[in-house]
Amino acid sequence: MKPIKILLVDDQPLFREGLRTLLSVQSDFEIVGEAGNGEEALSLARKLLPSVVLMDLQMPVLDGVAATRRLHQGLPDCHVIVLTTFDDDEMVFDGLRAGAIGYLLKDASSEKLAEAIRAAARGESFLQPSVAAKVVAEFARLTSKPAMNSRALVEPLSDRELEILSLIADGASNREIAGTLFLAEGTVKNHVTNILGKLGVRDRTQAALKARDTGLI
Repeated sequence: MKPIKILLVDDQPLFREGLRTLLSVQSDFEIVGEAGNGEEALSLARKLLPSVVLMDLQMPVLDGVAATRRLHQGLPDCHVIVLTTFDDDEMVFDGLRAGAIGYLLKDASSEKLAEAIRAAARGESFLQPSVAAKVVAEFARLTSKPAMNSRALVEPLSDRELEILSLIADGASNREIAGTLFLAEGTVKNHVTNILGKLGVRDRTQAALKARDTGLI
């Protein structure tokens, strides 16, 4: 059986060294590389094609959420597990919306981490219990609210605008949206302006909140 190829992404070299030592004792794991930020992770992932990426969230140059999003879009067979010290709601949902298949805190046991890696390699989700509870609570909250149809707005959002709104809610910048949808950055900026006007909000954050709260996305 081929070993599970793992890429470690964290801006703390000592933590990466500890992870490498911890995981190397597993006969079915192969640590193929290490990265100190999201940009390095993307470059290495394209070359090494790991099965699983252990991704920190807060890093310089490019953070873990943006890196996870790009990996999910460009290398869908490369599964990301967020491994972080943060479990606040915003971090959790940003990481999962970006495409992470798992979410663990750095105080997780080595057994849980190994279990999560093997699950991710099979394409299965693995969430720390405290994180899973947040996801269940958020799902219950959202499903209890009636969804708003775009047509209920005075001026409905187009399919393209809904697509861009979804990416805005995921935290994507205009440049990232342009790259994802193969549009000019100026075109995206015009769409964003139209979206804000149709939703009756002042900025992107309010647009994302309104979209989530009303079920537009």
